[in-house]
Order: sequence, then C-alpha cells, then structure tokens
Amino acid sequence: MVEVVGTAPTSAMVITKPVYRHSWKTNIINIKLFQRDSISLFTMKLTKEQQQEIADQQAQKHETKRVTSSELEKILYEALPVLDHGFVRVVDYMGDDSSIVQSARVSYGKGTKKVSTDEGLIKYLMRHWHSTPFEMCEIKYHVKLPIFIARQWIRHRTANVNEYSARYSILDKEFYVPEKKHLSAQSAINRQGRGDLITGEQADEVLQILKDDATRTYSNYEKMLNEKFDGTIIDEKKSGLARELARMNLTLNSYTQWYWKTDLLNLLNFLFLRADSHAQYEIRVYAEAMLDTVKKWVPITHSAFLDYRVGAVHVSAKGKKVIQQMARGEKVTYESSGLSKREWNELMTSFEFKDKLI
Repeated sequence: MVEVVGTAPTSAMVITKPVYRHSWKTNIINIKLFQRDSISLFTMKLTKEQQQEIADQQAQKHETKRVTSSELEKILYEALPVLDHGFVRVVDYMGDDSSIVQSARVSYGKGTKKVSTDEGLIKYLMRHWHSTPFEMCEIKYHVKLPIFIARQWIRHRTANVNEYSARYSILDKEFYVPEKKHLSAQSAINRQGRGDLITGEQADEVLQILKDDATRTYSNYEKMLNEKFDGTIIDEKKSGLARELARMNLTLNSYTQWYWKTDLLNLLNFLFLRADSHAQYEIRVYAEAMLDTVKKWVPITHSAFLDYRVGAVHVSAKGKKVIQQMARGEKVTYESSGLSKREWNELMTSFEFKDKLI
C-alpha cells in the first residue's frame, strides 16, 4: 500500500511489489543488454510475476488522438537500473515538443509544418526564460531509491508524490551500499561535499559497518514485527509491533519507492540542479537516467536545455565586465576585478582560464 503525503489512510492505493530484488551480498547488479525496437535497453533480474506485469503493461494498445512520443513509448514501463537496487520507470506522460509550440502560439494545430521553425521557437523560449509553455507537458515516474536520497529529493516541492508506506507494508530487505570508488572523506572546503577518496582497510571497514548495521537493524525490524520480509510469521504466540512504530529503527540506506509526477518545466529545474557535477552522486545518477528519458520524450527541448541551461555560463555584472575587458585585450587582475577570490576562481573556471586561478 502507499500513503499519499499529507492525507489520511483512506486515500491509500495498492502498488506492485518491487520489480527488482537483489542481495547486497553478491555485490553484482544483474543487468543484461538486449535489443528491441532498434534501441538498446537494460533489463534487471526480475521475478516471473514482475516480468509478466511489465510485459502486460507494455502490451497494452490504446487508440488516442493525442500526441505521443515514439522513442519514449519504446521504454514506457521499463525499469531502468540505478545504483545497486534502484530504478526509474516512466509510467505515463502528456504532450511532446509540439505541445510546447502549440501552447506558445495559443493555436489549435500542431504548430508550423516545419520542424526547424518549431525548433527555433523552443530555443527562443528557453533562451529568454519564457517558462509557461514548458509547463504544458507532464510526466510520471515510478522511482525506487534509498530513503536518504528520497529525503533530499523531496525538497523539490513542485511535484505530486505518492510514496510506499511502511505503516501499511513491510519494507523490502534491500539496502544501498556504495562501491568503494564512491567512498570519500568530507570535503575540507565544502561542508556538503566530498573530498579525497577513502581507500584500503578504512574503506573495507566502512563498507562492513554499513552492511552490518543495515542487516542488524532489519533483523530487529522483523523481530519487532514478528514477521519476515516475505510474510512468514516468526512466532505464532506473539503479536508483532505496529508497523508504523517498527519502521523507526531502519537505516536510511533502506530502499523506498514512489510515484513522482511533475511538469516539464519543474523537471528541467530539478535536473539542472541534480544532474550537475556538483550534486551528490547518489541522486545525480537518478537525474542522469531521467535526463535520458527527457531526450527520448522531447528531443528539441532536451537539446535547447543542454545548450541554454546545462552548458551555459551565467555571470554577474562584475564578471561580465571582466570578460569584456579580457576580450578587448586589457589587463585585468583579481585585485582590480572587484570580485571575491571565490567568485574570481569560479569565473575563470567557467571559461577554462586555468592559468588565472589564484
């Protein structure tokens, strides 16, 4: 069962069991690459029931007069693997690039007949921050993710969210354990960032602690519930603790699931922050998977987004003046720029003037 955030239990609804179960003990993600509809897809090790559920969804045929995205249709309902046990699935969407053009022109047709003209308009909208037309497209994802990433994700308060509820169901026995290459020390210059890589015995110790703590707390979770994760009763003579209380003991690397629906504008705002290289790795990989679905869904908008948002450089008035002086061949230094040291280095890094870093 799932509980809508901020609602009473009467608004709960049934969702499927996880489409991916895998023990951390093997430390292997069961993924294979296969070809279908001329594109490469990843598939995970699923149960027969889960495979059949996705197959049934993908076999559905519906006639519609609404626009559809042929490339996104190819991966609709597919579980795209993220991290060790997570995934992203596109389960529904509305509109495509032409919907943005139609909205911008407040027209009744599909826009102009020339794709190049529609592309020019979308680029113009993106370039000049005309955001409303992008709100006319919507998409719904089914996401499986560690709880500590979900708590970071939910800060983006511009989506409709329906999360798996541990008040009604037992959470799965799955925990996120990072690969060694992602174990880093706290950054010495950034309070919310990572620093140098932790290696050797210390890395092994950290991984063992994460595994042991998650395993131990889940075992205690089952004892308090008097029920195993598969539904088996431990002791018929005992009553289990209420699920809404037993869940408090679980570690934040346990996995949760939710349905997350948003419009294209707010999705792009989310991806601009979370697909950035400075974002935490564990949420960035979800953003990257979602960004690939955006490319399939609205390719023209995706291209404009990469050009005018992701690949763009935003500078302050002082920074603009510095670049103008440099373009004219004038001598400009950090001391004369009026910028702080951090601002100066960020500006020089943005334009790859590495020799001018201080």
